[in-house]
Amino acid sequence: MSGNCPATGAPTRNQRLSDGMREMLDGYLSIDQYGLIGNLHTAAMVGMDGSIDFMCWPEFDSPSVFCRLLDKDKGGHFAITPAHASTTSKQQYLPFSNVLSTKFLCEDGVGVVTDFMHRPRPHSRSHRHMMPWLVRGVEVIRGEMTFDLECFPAFDYARTTHTLDLNRVEDAERARPQWHADDAQNSIFQSVFLHWDQAEQNTESYNGTERAVFTPAVVQHSEGLGNTSNAADREAQTAVHAMDLRYVVGCMGGGAGDGACPLVRLTAADHGGKLGQGVTSRFTLCEGQRVFFVLRTVPDVGVAALRAGGGSSNDVAAYLAKYDPALSMKYVETLLEDTLLYWLGWIRSCTYFGRWLENVERSALILKLLTYEPTGAVVAAVTFSLPEAIGDAGRNWDYRFTWVRDSAFTMYAFMRLGLNKEAKKYMEFVGRLCREKNPDGGLQIMYTLRGGREMAELELRHLSGYRNCAPVRIGNGAADHLQLDIYGELLDAVYLYNKFSQPLSYDEWVNIRALVDYVCANYNQPDMGIWEVRGQRQNFTYSKVQCWVAIDRGLRLVDKRDFPCHDKERWRQTRDALYEEIMNRAWNSDLEMFTQSYESTDTLDAAVLAMPLVFFCAGTDPRFVKTMRRIMLPPHHGGLTANNLVFRYNAVHTDDGLNGEEGTFSLCTFWLAEALSRASTADITLLYKAQVIIDEMIMYGNHVGLFSEEIDKSGKHLGNFPQAFTHIALISAAFNVDRALKSNKHRP
Repeated sequence: MSGNCPATGAPTRNQRLSDGMREMLDGYLSIDQYGLIGNLHTAAMVGMDGSIDFMCWPEFDSPSVFCRLLDKDKGGHFAITPAHASTTSKQQYLPFSNVLSTKFLCEDGVGVVTDFMHRPRPHSRSHRHMMPWLVRGVEVIRGEMTFDLECFPAFDYARTTHTLDLNRVEDAERARPQWHADDAQNSIFQSVFLHWDQAEQNTESYNGTERAVFTPAVVQHSEGLGNTSNAADREAQTAVHAMDLRYVVGCMGGGAGDGACPLVRLTAADHGGKLGQGVTSRFTLCEGQRVFFVLRTVPDVGVAALRAGGGSSNDVAAYLAKYDPALSMKYVETLLEDTLLYWLGWIRSCTYFGRWLENVERSALILKLLTYEPTGAVVAAVTFSLPEAIGDAGRNWDYRFTWVRDSAFTMYAFMRLGLNKEAKKYMEFVGRLCREKNPDGGLQIMYTLRGGREMAELELRHLSGYRNCAPVRIGNGAADHLQLDIYGELLDAVYLYNKFSQPLSYDEWVNIRALVDYVCANYNQPDMGIWEVRGQRQNFTYSKVQCWVAIDRGLRLVDKRDFPCHDKERWRQTRDALYEEIMNRAWNSDLEMFTQSYESTDTLDAAVLAMPLVFFCAGTDPRFVKTMRRIMLPPHHGGLTANNLVFRYNAVHTDDGLNGEEGTFSLCTFWLAEALSRASTADITLLYKAQVIIDEMIMYGNHVGLFSEEIDKSGKHLGNFPQAFTHIALISAAFNVDRALKSNKHRP
């Protein structure tokens, strides 16, 4: 391949692929046009046009560095996109991994952008620690292609200014071109996942001639996240660090001095609406050429922290050797191979081999990405304030925390797939929460990823919101809500953990026993319910059912493990009385349905679909079947289902303290499929209806199998993305419907 490709320059504002893809939504991509990468500490959303439009750094709940998803002008982005509009884009995950590949195709060539955050290879001798880097690889695998790079950070939710230092690296200081005759040999990375020709075994590479350093101003805020007594939360939620962008260039099959490696240059640039300069570059790659760009926190931040903590010069030297190695093509390739092998090794532990296997495995990989490694907590979603309805409904929330409910369901999903290590890690987190209960003996409904309790809600009025859907909120004001259903979900997960994963210890039992006592004393209180309404407290049916579940699972643990329980008879009497109460007060005999609450006797709520899923009643119970069939009616006939998609309730006719409509709730659609499979023992046609619903729901997933919280009438995704709850429900529905289908084959 000739080395005479054009070099570099600043990008012009001609029509580009990215511009064309964003025209229909006034500068935004659809929520479902993103893939997700991450390292179990944070994550980034990569658009199909090659732009990273959302990333909080260095933790999930740290301030955003890129947030164009919530303000196309001010939010900040890191884009690598083809220079011309006549290009088609495709996006996929590399097999069995969370490494994202975005392919661009046109008549003149095919280019690929590979995005990942490093995960250390299991049992690796050379890379036992994680390199906290965002890595973006660009290569051309046919012909040639010109790319535009734009890196415009907007630190601290676009509230803080920054300076740019574009440091030129002198020839004597940067690595000279190096030859690696054996780089391409004996590598799963080279031979399977990447496109370099194995016949061309010689590679040449050189480090970039510039290093872009972005240094944010030091600003303290008196409101919002970070104003907490929890030191670990304060450090993460106020982390606004200097970052640098470096790069390394390489090519295959060249020779010293023949010009085979392209020349790449970074140029300082202004951008309207940003709080500081960014960098741009236009470069053309030919077949066999590639560039890796690496964005990271500058090592000086870690060095300063070491010295502030009394670290010695030896400590500093060891830190730099570990986290500031010399950048080279081979080193970055090794990080990518580590990451691929990490994810491959993890998903191989999955024991599910039923229907919808590919979708179940992708959901498991996404749930793993949403897991915060230091504590085992599961973040509900990596984003904040993506709207549940387009317009001014105000249904925009911050989901970068761990809900007891979501995490308990995630533990159930992992156990169903044989991924018990994750379940054990979360049980340790739960144990910590139980040892630090509220003064009344209960739990909060959500915690920070480190177990903190404070997450003050704040509106960021300077951000316009996704497609101008304000407000943009950080923090979550629902943290102090009373939602009694969390105890049933948690106790059910604990019961299954004891059954399928690892027996509970005595100390764990003592904590669980205290929670059952709390439920027995408080089950009769009205609460805010699973949907976290911001209206009046009610006696929600779903909450009462889950209180029954909590007491029932406590009794089952006593019976199966012979744990000591002096109040066993009181528990049994309370459980049975609560069952009778639900059947009497939550059942509307005129409408023949279970109602949303004791107070809202004519309101339907899809949450009651969970009744047979938690074994409160049989799926064939006439009362439940009548309720389910009513839910399956369209809204204009009093139901909650449209086009086989289920609304959680009728938002127009239900007082939830908010305005406007919302989309169908994906969790509820999967619950309907699972409930149908439970009811199918009496009517086999319901089982095939369940299969159809799952097939159709999978069709609504995006191009890489991700789901948001809701789906609107036109099939577009709404709400925070990707959403753990939806992927959990997919796994559960697939597991149980598949089991029912297999059992049906053996019926006489």
